[in-house]
Amino acid sequence: MAKSYDTNTTSDELIKDFGNEIKGKIILVTGVTPGGLGAVYAEFVSKGQPALIILASRNLENLEKVVEKINATSPGVKTRLLQLDLGSFVRVREAADAVNSWDDVPKIDVVVNNAGLMATDYFLTTDGFESQFGTNHLGHFLFTNLIMKKILASKAPRIVNITSDGHRLNPIRWDDYNFDDGKTYSKWHAYGQSKTANMLMAVSLAEKLGKRGLLAFSVHPGTVEGTSLGAYCNWEVDYPALMAADKALGNPQGWATSFTFKSQQRGVASHIFASFAPNLKEHNGKYILDSRIGDPWKDTIKPWATSSLEAERLWKLSEKLVDQEFSY
Repeated sequence: MAKSYDTNTTSDELIKDFGNEIKGKIILVTGVTPGGLGAVYAEFVSKGQPALIILASRNLENLEKVVEKINATSPGVKTRLLQLDLGSFVRVREAADAVNSWDDVPKIDVVVNNAGLMATDYFLTTDGFESQFGTNHLGHFLFTNLIMKKILASKAPRIVNITSDGHRLNPIRWDDYNFDDGKTYSKWHAYGQSKTANMLMAVSLAEKLGKRGLLAFSVHPGTVEGTSLGAYCNWEVDYPALMAADKALGNPQGWATSFTFKSQQRGVASHIFASFAPNLKEHNGKYILDSRIGDPWKDTIKPWATSSLEAERLWKLSEKLVDQEFSY
């Protein structure tokens, strides 16, 4: 019988349990900044002796700081830096071209699409898309598909999209993803739309490429202490706005009292579970939290974020917006 995990499961526990799954793997993680979940994930996973960890971020200086920590705790683990700006399709394509040119990296076993913005004021990406939808979803959609050949070269490839229970704040706004050029913008509804997109992308990947051995999941880490995800927020204003946005979608609890914070040790455990837990094939495409498969009723998982129909519709829209088709 498979061991069960829960919200109290730690990253160290999973590294011990999944050591055989981690050793020798090539892993790519986006959104790596010191103290952020991408960096913490890389630091813990390095203890499992992967063959290579590719660290992707806009800021290479920040990546150097993460490499120093990995070298200190896991000497001998190889790292490689990748400059990746998810807010620009030109920069995304440059990063993908770089990865595809690495002859000494013939495959990538695990991709963790961890980078993300939360509750920003309204602005557009370089290509003209609302920043959270453009960065959190479209940038990852394009980058992941452009390096798919290397992902599928793995014997057991996985793609992990970091989402949030904030997906409950909005479905995809099919005909108005840019909020009428900002006139009707809500930072929380925009965040919800982007997190829904992260989940639907995992559904599509599982359905399109599961037959070729790919496992894809979306992960809600929980509210984790010590990260910079809320850097754009003035919580005196934004917390009531968050509750109002949640209730506007018919969600009764509205995070009504306070968030329960996880330590970073527990916060990236679900990243690790989704990346390496064996025997998840029957759950391909699912939403993971607390180091377990999500329960649609218990965990208030919205059907708009798990629907195969919505997933295919988003795939087609995303192809149109990035101006490239990916037919599998």
